[in-house]
Amino acid sequence: MYTSNFSNLLLNVDSYKASHWLQYPPNTEYISYYIEARGGDLDVLFFGLQAFIKEYLLTPITNNDIDEAETVFTAHGLPFNRQGWQRLLDKHQGLLPIKIEAVPEGTVLPVGNVVCQIVNTDPEFFWLVGYLETALLRAIWYPSTVASVSYYCKQKIKAALEKTADSLDGMGFKLHDFGARGASSLETVALGGLAHLVNFMGTDSVSALIAAKRWYNATTMPAFSIPAAEHSTMTSWGKEREVDAYRNMVEQFAGTNKTYAVVSDSYDLWNALENIWGVELKELVELKGGTLVVRPDSGDPVKVVCRTLEILAEKFGTTVNNKGYKVLPDCVRVIQGDGINLNSLGKILDAIIALGFSVENVAFGMGGGLLQQVNRDTMGWAMKASAVKIDGEWRAICKDPITSQAKRSKKGLLALIKQDGHWETINQSQLSDKINQLRPVFVDGKLLVDEDLDTIRKRTESYLLKP
Repeated sequence: MYTSNFSNLLLNVDSYKASHWLQYPPNTEYISYYIEARGGDLDVLFFGLQAFIKEYLLTPITNNDIDEAETVFTAHGLPFNRQGWQRLLDKHQGLLPIKIEAVPEGTVLPVGNVVCQIVNTDPEFFWLVGYLETALLRAIWYPSTVASVSYYCKQKIKAALEKTADSLDGMGFKLHDFGARGASSLETVALGGLAHLVNFMGTDSVSALIAAKRWYNATTMPAFSIPAAEHSTMTSWGKEREVDAYRNMVEQFAGTNKTYAVVSDSYDLWNALENIWGVELKELVELKGGTLVVRPDSGDPVKVVCRTLEILAEKFGTTVNNKGYKVLPDCVRVIQGDGINLNSLGKILDAIIALGFSVENVAFGMGGGLLQQVNRDTMGWAMKASAVKIDGEWRAICKDPITSQAKRSKKGLLALIKQDGHWETINQSQLSDKINQLRPVFVDGKLLVDEDLDTIRKRTESYLLKP
């Protein structure tokens, strides 16, 4: 019986890949694949390749990996390329003879462009690039999609702040990752949570912090959180002692320059706002210092956020900023963490502004809508072969199904250029003096580009700041 080893790269694959080495034309020498997001409403924020390379491609394959894979595939009903993998081990010491080139991580560009291109560097292993499709495509589409969702939200929030706030201070904390418990696995949280941190600095996904150090050289804390209540800690006091539960939160966590969040809808949100926070504990909140962040949580997020702002404004007062919008005193703010997704966020922002409030009064928490409600089709990610070299001659290849033009793939050895702010995917033969935005990041088992999270954040920020 075979063992269970999830770290075996030979088993990180779709079953049918095991038979593909027998399906290419005779005298095939090289095959080039590329990855792109083919469609959708979001721009691409490319992220995650470095994590995959560090986790899976820098460790040589071993005889044990080959033995295990042979056992699995043979029992599974598929042929196994024992000779090819053994030759790779003997000739290249188990390191992969491939070249991966990609756009720098943190780059933002339109869909429909190549972001990554992979080719073998040794003609004996033309079959290797296609074999990696399952693992490599997944490693790119998921974190890139989460990063793109997060970036879209940041664009929306930034525009709303520019309209209604005197500064963009605190923008990095306006969208908090609440997605850890709703994600499908620990690695999902690590990758998706880290992708969110390209854009923001607030998270409750601790795995993302570990990932930032493990894969992206973080030397300082990359994100932050605050003490916050959940329903169990509030309801454990009983409904009749709801005020005591809230008072305890203030006593425990308030203070100069401190921030704490209290979920307030365990029973009657409107009573909690109008009578408990707005009357019984108002003076305590003001005297203790720091910032109470009220979390209304359940209900229609548009209606609930707006009504919460109105009640807090009535009880705590407001000032009017230079943009002409109402701002609550520093001692109280709002966070909405339920029902936030790409569709609802814009509606809530618009409603806040329509009421005459500055968006600086509100932060958002995003869980499933950030880390889990995405799939490969969200942005149409695909990895396809575009060129093959047979008998010394490169040939452009593609798929072009008559039943779906949307799935037509690109041809040839590709390059990515940017001119006057416009991105375009072209053939390498058309480059001339143009600069190819794809850069080598991995060649023959070696990582050539090893960036830190701060560098990637700054790169992404440069796109956000452009008009």
